[in-house]
Amino acid sequence: MGKRFPGVVAVSDVDLEVFAGEVHVFAGENGAGKSTLMKLIAQVEPPSSGRIELAGAPVSYQGPGAARGLGVSMVHQEFALAPDLSVAENLFIGDEPGGFGWISRGRERRAAAELLARVGLDVDPGRRVGLLSTAEQQRVELAKALAVRAKVLILDEPTATLTERETAELFAIVRELTAQGIAVLYISHRLDEIFEIGDRVTVMRDGAVVDTHPVSELDEARLVQLMVGRDVENLYPRTHSAPGEVRLRVSGLSRDDVVHDVSFDVRAGEIVGLAGLVGAGRTELARAVFGAELPDAGTVSLDGRRLRIRGPADAIAAGIGYLTESRKSDGLALQLGVDKNVTMARLPMRAGLIDLRAERRVAERERDSLRIRVPWVGRPVQTLSGGNQQKVVLARWLETGAEVLFFDEPGRGMDVGAKSEMFQQMDALAGQGKAIVFISSYLPELLNMCDRILVMRGGRITGEVPRAEFSEERVVALATGAKENHG
Repeated sequence: MGKRFPGVVAVSDVDLEVFAGEVHVFAGENGAGKSTLMKLIAQVEPPSSGRIELAGAPVSYQGPGAARGLGVSMVHQEFALAPDLSVAENLFIGDEPGGFGWISRGRERRAAAELLARVGLDVDPGRRVGLLSTAEQQRVELAKALAVRAKVLILDEPTATLTERETAELFAIVRELTAQGIAVLYISHRLDEIFEIGDRVTVMRDGAVVDTHPVSELDEARLVQLMVGRDVENLYPRTHSAPGEVRLRVSGLSRDDVVHDVSFDVRAGEIVGLAGLVGAGRTELARAVFGAELPDAGTVSLDGRRLRIRGPADAIAAGIGYLTESRKSDGLALQLGVDKNVTMARLPMRAGLIDLRAERRVAERERDSLRIRVPWVGRPVQTLSGGNQQKVVLARWLETGAEVLFFDEPGRGMDVGAKSEMFQQMDALAGQGKAIVFISSYLPELLNMCDRILVMRGGRITGEVPRAEFSEERVVALATGAKENHG
């Protein structure tokens, strides 16, 4: 099967078999063709060549509604729910129970309750979908798939916005579905997820299938090599050296009921990690230091000079940069070009006006330096991959001359190649003497990249782990309040 767009081969002659009752993972870098292939299977897009067979019978393209009727359902990264309708109405939209032109809301609610129980969601079927959390909405999407008696369920990056607990609950649901004979096609960038939930993995690169293997026959290094087409000798390229003088010092910082009397410092050339469960206060702490949320108490000093931060503009002027957790909603003006986004925090001015030529030169210099893959710096940022978008955000802070940088979940939604490049940049910045604070929910990133890890729980720092004592168990124990097993 193949898919061609004008000037682009998105999927090239893919041959694929998926078995009932398996979790078949699709891995590859951004742009490898994974999502396009899933859209072909779900009949969201018509194929340019080839065909699909379901249970041995050829399937002609008739659109996603026809695919759902045959038992093929896809849960997209962006949910296809009507927020102003109830849960029950969303589950049966277009296929409402009833007869003679009437909808039986009672039957609809009872059927919805049965489906919600199958996906472990305890909410009123009459509740408006817009009032549900992201994790709850995802389960509504899963229930929608079951409503059409899905035989093939496609999940595209389903854990991107879930907590660790919600991810574990999703995996339990997926295992229950495969036990019922449903085939699950699963796209993920997270290597740990692939090895935890997958039975087989198909690796794609440049629109083509590289290979398919049982997950049990692969290790992380081999999987990465298949994905990027080369050996990534070190996904975490950290060059550790003795840190210099204290650059950032935070003392007694508190804000509302989310950050409580937090003190820490970061030295020149040091990467300090912030670990903790979702809701521990890590992002809130970073935003308070940056002035995005004003603290109620505490001080922030840079290079021994106490700062007066009344908002982000003061932090930027002082030399602090913050790469936000959600680059699309908080970090980028998606419809503007790369050039506008790069210079946004420090506009090149001439005679009281923005110097457009200088703006273009700045953007082109950063593009070449950070290897941002875009031929024209006026191109809208929304057209770039996640990794290139993150580089644009980093370029902005480098243009401000920031000496302290907060990286908040910088690898989220990025493939392994892009992550490796981002970590190389972090290491290089530390090598230049900058002070780096690295927030991540994925412990291997912190354990490999950091010099020290500060662990937060309930808005407080509960402990510090020096590099010589790094262990996943110790960090988790401090994050959860559990006792370490020294036996």
